[in-house]
Amino acid sequence: MKISSVTVGLIVSDLDAAARWYERVLERDAPDLRPVDGVIEYDLDGCWLQLCRDEVRPGHTVFRFGVPDVRAERQRLEELGLVVGELIEVPGVISYFDFEDPDRNRLSCYTEA
Repeated sequence: MKISSVTVGLIVSDLDAAARWYERVLERDAPDLRPVDGVIEYDLDGCWLQLCRDEVRPGHTVFRFGVPDVRAERQRLEELGLVVGELIEVPGVISYFDFEDPDRNRLSCYTEA
């Protein structure tokens, strides 16, 4: 199998509210695509984030973002008023922290050592 791109789909209960939240977190002005009703997508340079509306079963996904400076990103998200977990460091391997979106999808930012 030769994979040419990856799309991660997150189930959300309120698409418009989720879009506003993710646009703040991702520092985006708008989605890149609205392919069908109830779905919006963001091109994250090599991976697509797809938000899908489903009021019955939101919040069952884990999505991890690799960032250049995990400490700076954690501070920025705290300044946005988000509740973020502690910074966990595995020396010589990775540093990361977890947080949740409003639908309780688990998110994480990490920087590899």
